[in-house]
Parts: sequence; structure tokens; C-alpha cells
Amino acid sequence: MPTAGISLVRDNTERLRPPRFLWTPFELGRPFGAPNEAAFQTRVLRSLLALFDHEGPAPVLLDFPDDAPGPAADMTGWTCPIPLPPISPGLENDPVSVSSRAAVQAEIDQLSPWSQLAAETRGRTATGVLGVSIEDIAQFLCGFAETKDPNHNPAPLKPGIPLGENVRQACEEIRTFYMEAATARPGTASSRDLADWFWGATAAGELLLSLHPVLSAHTDSGVRHVALSQLTPRLQQHRLSPVTPQPTVR
Repeated sequence: MPTAGISLVRDNTERLRPPRFLWTPFELGRPFGAPNEAAFQTRVLRSLLALFDHEGPAPVLLDFPDDAPGPAADMTGWTCPIPLPPISPGLENDPVSVSSRAAVQAEIDQLSPWSQLAAETRGRTATGVLGVSIEDIAQFLCGFAETKDPNHNPAPLKPGIPLGENVRQACEEIRTFYMEAATARPGTASSRDLADWFWGATAAGELLLSLHPVLSAHTDSGVRHVALSQLTPRLQQHRLSPVTPQPTVR
């Protein structure tokens, strides 16, 4: 049976070599671009179906030419529940230190009541996958940034799963904690707004950016895979240090 699919991570698709795929330059979780944009989504779907008429040879991987529609990032009507101090630029020249660890902890302390409110209001939370506190997760990640040791092999947060998966889930957990807390206050913000806020205006986002060169050089292949393909969203990779090689998955 002929098949076709949509890819949001082009490097992974090139490595896996499926028979027919359409790469779309959209946010993860939005393979058709933007919600409530039926005409645009139809264009994406028609481009996908057109792959069945492609003469080949396989594998076929074509790029969708346009970005998703939507307004430019505008924080009007939405503000973070807490005032966060501005982060310092040039993280590559200012390694994570005890003060940076304290800055992340201070943010967590201030956001915790809002995280709890978000869980109570929605009746659920997407955090808690690792079964440890968000504070322990932050300390776990800070350890990598502080040691810069490619052999750093801390005790896993969740025993029984590989170190790379511990790192991936820890990064996802801290992002989720921040996003849920940030949206506890009524207001409207797009997912791009929230991503720009997390990666560009928080100490936790600064911490994860600092992990890219550290984890990319780690001796554990699973940790390296997380750094190269899962740590930093494509739309936020411009925040990485200019001297840091861009992610390449082989």
C-alpha cells in the first residue's frame, strides 16, 4: 500500500528514508501549520497527496514552501504571572554557575503557585512523568552545564531508562512546568509567543540553550541524540551560540 507522511524534523526523515514525505517548516505538534486556517491546511494536504504522483525515484522528500499563517509575536493581552529579571546575552561566554542555578530556582519558586493554580483550574497537568520534583530536575540539568564533562554520568532521575531519555524527559518536564504556569493567568498567547518567552526571557531557557554544546559532546550516544535533534526547537535555534555547530543527525 503506497504511503506518504509529513515531517517536522527534516534531518530525522533524511536518515530514516521513508518512501514519500513532505517536510513542513512549522512548529512541532502542528504538521498542518496553524489552527482554524482551513484554506492553508488544505494546501498542505494537497501538497502531501501530490507526492503519490511524483515520478521518483524513492525516497521522495519535498519541502513545503511557505511558513504557517498567523500574526507576528504579540504579547498583548498576555503577561507572565511573575516579573522575571532580564537574562544576560552571550551565554557561551558566561558558563552556567551557582548564580545561574540560583536564578532558575528563584523562577521555579515564583512560578510554583501558578503551576498549582493551572493544575487545579484544568484538572490535570502534563508534568510529573519522571516522578521527581521540578527542583530536582533543574539541579540534574544544571549538573551537566556546570561540569562540562563529556563523561558526566549522574544518577538517573528515573531508574531503568537510559541516560539520554532521562535528559530528554527532564528538558521536556521543565519546559512544560514553565508553560503551564505561564498560562495560568487569563489571557491569550500563541504557542510561538510562549516559546519565545521561555527560550528568550527565562533563566531556564538560558540553561537549556547552554546544554547544547555540552550534551553534543557527551560520550553517551543517547545524550548526543537528544542534543542534536530534540533539545532546541527549530524556530529557536537562532538563539544558539554562533560558534556552536548547528544540529546535524547522521
